[in-house]
Amino acid sequence: MTDKTGTIDPAEIAKFEAMAAEWWDPNGKFRPLHMMNPVRLDYITRQIAAEFGRDLTAERPFEGLRLLDIGCGGGLLSEPMARLGADVVGADAAERNIPVAQVHAEQSGLTIDYRHTSAEALAAAGEQFDVVLNMEVVEHVVDPQAYLTACHDLLKSGGLMLCSTINRNPKSFAMAIVGAEYIMRWLPKGTHEWSKFITPDELFKMIEIAGLRPVDRKGYVFNPISWGWSISDRDLSVNYVTASIRP
Repeated sequence: MTDKTGTIDPAEIAKFEAMAAEWWDPNGKFRPLHMMNPVRLDYITRQIAAEFGRDLTAERPFEGLRLLDIGCGGGLLSEPMARLGADVVGADAAERNIPVAQVHAEQSGLTIDYRHTSAEALAAAGEQFDVVLNMEVVEHVVDPQAYLTACHDLLKSGGLMLCSTINRNPKSFAMAIVGAEYIMRWLPKGTHEWSKFITPDELFKMIEIAGLRPVDRKGYVFNPISWGWSISDRDLSVNYVTASIRP
């Protein structure tokens, strides 16, 4: 794999390669993603359907759409997108994630094009997509602006990028690092670096500089009483997601 612009952080990749075999264990190190996944999928599917005029009650509503899941991990988002009919490319800079994703897709009877590569390498090769899923990746790269520019280049005109990350404030430090890594032990210590978290306003600015037009942002909110996640129009204080269009 080549990384022409140097946005990949080898230390970050090593963290996720060490956890690769646990991607599909709902009680393992990726438990937070498994818990959040229904809310993520609800937002993703609604945004894609709205942008491309698709009926989510259809059997394969995303038929004919080419979709890139960048930072695909074990395929937690790639697989449902394939089931909905999209032509899915799953890309990850952590090499060990790819065989895990491939085996699980085969066991699930799904055809997904998994690749050990980067957004920059795909863009340099001239690849383009209707949809780019850029979920929980931007806080792990060396140069978020260059990375988002590569994501812009990967979109067709009128294409949709969905990008989620973690806000940077005292609350996010308490919940995403102290709570998730040290108290609940949902994630290995050191999975996240608070200094790399990005505020919604900072992300919108970078998205605009990259040449995309932001159209929406929502928060993912964890309720410790119901022990579940929900989407919020107002609370973007920790986890949040954005939608943007390539004009």
